[in-house]
Amino acid sequence: MPSFSTLVGALLGAASLAASAAVPVSQPFEHVKAKRQSTNATSSSGLEVDLGYEVYEGYSNQTTGINIWRGIRFAAPPTGSLRWQAPQVPAENRSQTIQANAFAPQCPQSSFNAYGRTGASMLSDEDCLFLNVYAPENATNLPVLVWIHGGGYGLGNGQQDMQAIINTNNNSFIAVAIQYRLGAFGFLSSDEVDRFGSVNAGILDQTFALQWVQSYISSFGGDPRSVTISGESAGGGAVMLQTMAYGGTLGTSLFKNAIAASPYLPMQYGYKDWVPSQSYYAFAGLANCMPNTPYGSSSRTIFECLVNQDTDTLQYASFNVSTTGTFGTWGFLPVTDGVFIQDVPSQQLLEKKVNGQNLLVGNNANEGPLFVPQDIDTEADLVAWLELTFPLFSNDDIARILRYYPSSNATDSPSAVDFATTGDSGPTAINVSSVATGQQQRANNIYAETTFVCPSYWMAESYTGGDRTSFRYQYSVPAAQHGADVSGYFGPAAPTQGPAFEAAFMSIWGQFVINDNPSIPTNVAGEGGQAAVNFPQFNVWNPLQVNLNQTGGQEVSSNIVQGVNATVYVGPGLSNEFEVVNAYDWEGGRGQRCDFWRAVAKIVPE
Repeated sequence: MPSFSTLVGALLGAASLAASAAVPVSQPFEHVKAKRQSTNATSSSGLEVDLGYEVYEGYSNQTTGINIWRGIRFAAPPTGSLRWQAPQVPAENRSQTIQANAFAPQCPQSSFNAYGRTGASMLSDEDCLFLNVYAPENATNLPVLVWIHGGGYGLGNGQQDMQAIINTNNNSFIAVAIQYRLGAFGFLSSDEVDRFGSVNAGILDQTFALQWVQSYISSFGGDPRSVTISGESAGGGAVMLQTMAYGGTLGTSLFKNAIAASPYLPMQYGYKDWVPSQSYYAFAGLANCMPNTPYGSSSRTIFECLVNQDTDTLQYASFNVSTTGTFGTWGFLPVTDGVFIQDVPSQQLLEKKVNGQNLLVGNNANEGPLFVPQDIDTEADLVAWLELTFPLFSNDDIARILRYYPSSNATDSPSAVDFATTGDSGPTAINVSSVATGQQQRANNIYAETTFVCPSYWMAESYTGGDRTSFRYQYSVPAAQHGADVSGYFGPAAPTQGPAFEAAFMSIWGQFVINDNPSIPTNVAGEGGQAAVNFPQFNVWNPLQVNLNQTGGQEVSSNIVQGVNATVYVGPGLSNEFEVVNAYDWEGGRGQRCDFWRAVAKIVPE
């Protein structure tokens, strides 16, 4: 049994480490940069980069004209005593030049309780804090696009190929794709984790990578004053949280622009609230770290046990906790910690306390089906799902939801026709889409709006006024399910995306990176894409968005989620059909419904 003084010393030491991690260090790499022998890419090929702590040599893709560095370490291995701690500067390792020609291991994966779960046998390496850089040959002072991958904060990696979007935009910027800790390794949260480590460790990893970009991207030909952060789904949610970091007090010190596609906002509880705490204790139980006696009668705490547990046990525990929760959810998610994340997004964004200057944000027309059980046929089924999904709702709250999402209380008809709405007239997404109708569509749309769509609206509003600018779009190419947009701006295009659409979408993103404005050239927009030539700003008093869709093509049936098909259109014959619309009036008054979700933040903490 350790002495009282030993326990007190350990508590104070851990608390001191955690407190120091709470304050951002603006230039954590400065002391290692001093050890560099050169400050730019050197060697005859111009591909060797000295970072001070390590030296890397990339390679050139002669086909694309892009120089690539894969597997660059940006933080020390978050293992051993650094588990659940804020990221640290890598140790010095200058004995040899590292060939940066292969991706580093992805972070340990934790899937979710839904269709198509990733297998639990996919063990990976906790030493996974690496990034990849893509730079045009002879790059000099170019803007920078940073990509934060999605995957519900439990899945994914930084292996997205960024070459196509760079080439499409005339090799006018550099791209960086980063990795961050996932699942329990990145988002374990409880009072004990906060006291002895760092909650939101995965989000802190992202910030550390952005600090790395500020320190080193000039060595690759990038301009650290012109950085755009971007992401889709949880990556878009992470972009949202980075814009909110430290109460929005960072200005443009880490990035100037932000792109958030389908920003994922699950319920964001306080770091020691009942939901994250239950996941913590469930994780500890599966990791064989739950004590059978009160605190003080054991030689070590739960946290100490977890820090010293073997990685395979922890990876299986993280996966199994995450896949056994409510359908469509992950077990480990960002939390309000009072320092980095100071409030729920719906409230902080209302106050316009954000970092950065310009925003491009969007959502897809059918975000919900992947995350909602596709067997909701009656209003009773819908109410049961609402009670499970929103555990703090009273009967009165559920009655209010049904009023905001009106429909008949009839049982869904198997013969009902699914079709995509126009958005601004006729039936709305409350009751019909290309994926579902009736009660099932009500559920799909409720989930979509509260989790992806309304967060994108709140972000758009937060960048209005003053010297900030805000732009929004909706991706509506059928079936426009969650994630279907990514191939449109990164390629290769999906069969449902025509060549003209892909070129225009890549250009919308690219022009925003280059010019802080997503307006695209007339010849790129094509005959049906002129609405994006002078891309309208979004304002609260004039909430405009560009609806990105197509016309033409051949009608086919495509599987969307398990057991659910939708009508889609494939080429040839596809052409752009872009339209400027009122985002608040869209889909039967979506802006009003998003105001409702913001108003219930005390029981739906988003």
